[in-house]
Amino acid sequence: MKIAITGAFSYSGKYIANRLLARGEEVITLTNHPDRPTPFTEKVKAFPLNFEDPTELAANLRGCEILVNTYWIRFDRGFNTQPRAVENTKALVKAAVQAGVKRIVHISITNPSADSHLPYFWGKAANEKAVQDSGLSYAILRPTVLFGKEDVLINNIAWLLKRFPVFGLPGDGSYRLAPVYVDDLAKLAVEAVYNSQNTIQDAVGPEEYTFKEMVELIKSSTRSKSLLIPMPPRLALLAAQFLSILVKDVMLTPEEVDGLMSNLLISNEPPRCTTSLKDWLAANKASTGQSYASELARHFI
Repeated sequence: MKIAITGAFSYSGKYIANRLLARGEEVITLTNHPDRPTPFTEKVKAFPLNFEDPTELAANLRGCEILVNTYWIRFDRGFNTQPRAVENTKALVKAAVQAGVKRIVHISITNPSADSHLPYFWGKAANEKAVQDSGLSYAILRPTVLFGKEDVLINNIAWLLKRFPVFGLPGDGSYRLAPVYVDDLAKLAVEAVYNSQNTIQDAVGPEEYTFKEMVELIKSSTRSKSLLIPMPPRLALLAAQFLSILVKDVMLTPEEVDGLMSNLLISNEPPRCTTSLKDWLAANKASTGQSYASELARHFI
């Protein structure tokens, strides 16, 4: 099959592309950075992810049987806002229909809700509706926090723990999350490519932690001496914003703190992914947190 992936040069899309290439499929990518170096040599052709030109978008998808969509933005920046990302996703889905794509595998988030006050979660719900209303066959996967060699959250927590004597926990750290290994998500996405049923599934790992427990686990794996201190969420956010200036990035947003503390990154469904964060950290302790992972550098520079 010919399969299109949005963001195959980025994070989860790269793992999905690797698995599809290993199966002998033809993979192309739609990307906002078509001129960036490719991790796939000449195996994956890149085309612009140009939401402003529906004709070009449909032309780039023509001949593809499957669209795997990982597109979203973590936070607003200039013209790139989360409401705008919803409209962009609708344009992408419409272009897929026009191009004759048969099935969409769409990456969402756990606990999306049209009634949420958080743009990230209501935006994800709106994207899911666009996919479901398209008339195409679909699979929607809802992961929580991803971890892996290129992840932002776990890596940057480790980076902070290795370099600062104090780590501020927003609140008491009792809110929960169930991290999922990025390649486990990729495996589920590839399985969904070869399914024909309409499905919506959570994609979470085998372990559920409080945020404090997860930070303690990362601290132990990095042999950090940093002191974990509960802070009022606003103070923790202020500290993160100060550090953001130093690293020239957006380290944490108010919405992310709110979503995390609202226990939106857990699932009531049985875990479908098997990789343990504890085991992964043990195997990757030397590299985790060695350098800072910049969201701005990855997507906007």
